[in-house]
Amino acid sequence: MKQEHPLQALAAYLPEGTFEQVIAYITEYKVHLTITRERQSVLGDYRHPYQGKGHRISINGGLNKYAFLLTMLHEIAHLTTFLVYGHSVSAHGREWKNEYAKILREFIGKGYMPHDVENAVRQSLHNPGATSCSDEGLMRVLMRYDRQKENHHLVESIPVGKLFKTKDGRVFRRGEKIRKRIRCEETETRRVYLFSPVYEVELVVDNTSIK
Repeated sequence: MKQEHPLQALAAYLPEGTFEQVIAYITEYKVHLTITRERQSVLGDYRHPYQGKGHRISINGGLNKYAFLLTMLHEIAHLTTFLVYGHSVSAHGREWKNEYAKILREFIGKGYMPHDVENAVRQSLHNPGATSCSDEGLMRVLMRYDRQKENHHLVESIPVGKLFKTKDGRVFRRGEKIRKRIRCEETETRRVYLFSPVYEVELVVDNTSIK
């Protein structure tokens, strides 16, 4: 269920000290901001103006404060890239990366983030990923600040041959790592999928119930 929040309520989702800078972007560009707790795989989304509607940004409210901030800045970078280039550039191309890196620099070196998060952000500045999930180093650091969920682990920490369940309820058997991805077989269809090592899944404790 999506919720539209008064601007002041946004402070609760952000690291201390960042609200004023973020809200300056929201108000300057008259962004319609929506925070949702429903989406499991989409961290954020930007929609450009059309048919009389202004800039719209949607953020997953289940993120920890540092992931929320970085996702917000990611989407703001899409907005500023659109203002300069319109539809003439790719979504996460050089132009967007330059905009995102420029915005990120406004938030580092000011004590807004823990040292490990800030160091990971600094390392990603030269080539920001399409999402924080695509930067495995940054993702690992950000996950340290997530609310811990019972029996949930990264795919890379699941033992080979063991079963795990994804957020949509499908069950997979963990296989060997192939280059940067981990080969896993869906138990129901026997189809093979390649998982990011830092994708969070739920370990299936009772393997005897699934063939």
